Amino acid sequence: MQSNCPCGSLKPYQQCCQPIISGSESALCAEALMRSRYTAFTLADVDYLMRSHHSRTRPVKERKSILNWAKSVQWMGLTVLNTSAGQNGDTTGIVEFRALFLENGQLQEIHERSVFELEKGKWVYVSGEHR
Repeated sequence: MQSNCPCGSLKPYQQCCQPIISGSESALCAEALMRSRYTAFTLADVDYLMRSHHSRTRPVKERKSILNWAKSVQWMGLTVLNTSAGQNGDTTGIVEFRALFLENGQLQEIHERSVFELEKGKWVYVSGEHR
């Protein structure tokens, strides 16, 4: 039985974020890339998180701490609040989202306005502004 993708799309993982995370498909828009990155956090897939991060802002030195943190929390859900651009024909896009997680038994939230760009023809995460 296939389970729904952690990104909240209600699609099976194998038909949603898995092909993007595995590299067999590219994200078609900024929102799909953002959803795949959320899913990668739930899987603690730091390799994908690094690959899907823009080369000029990639936090290589924080790789281990990102991995340890992703493994230490329990992800509770993702809500996409707004998207701007980031579609076919665009070179940049913005996705605002909320991600809930449990850390040390406390419910926490990431509320971020993320910036994405095309790099070498693929959507990548550039930076985020926490709200």
